[in-house]
Amino acid sequence: MAKFLSTDWLQDLNDTVNAHEGFKRAIANVDLTLQFEVPDAPDGTEKRYYFKIQSGSLEASPGDAETPDATISNSYETAVAVSTGEMNTQMAFMSGKLKVSGNMAKIMMNQGVFNAFADAASGVEVEY
Repeated sequence: MAKFLSTDWLQDLNDTVNAHEGFKRAIANVDLTLQFEVPDAPDGTEKRYYFKIQSGSLEASPGDAETPDATISNSYETAVAVSTGEMNTQMAFMSGKLKVSGNMAKIMMNQGVFNAFADAASGVEVEY
């Protein structure tokens, strides 16, 4: 079981979601890169990581994406709440706990991808 936001967690996420048939169908024709910032993430975890969806697969990696379509920033507390399902991303956004900059239209066009991702990612065992 990998610690949330660790490089091991990112690798487990890659392996799990890329093996999920529903997620693979949802991203078949999607080209989307999201940068994530969690400035108060605990030591030993990633404060900056990205998801790159291209050519029918997800690459979840630590660090910075070259050209993200959007950047998503939130606290560690909010990231955990969203990951555990305690809070949905829309509520986090509407309440100002999650901030998005960049191409909002592209994010809105790909809502189905986020739903499929949540379903696929639920198979990852996580330590918080």
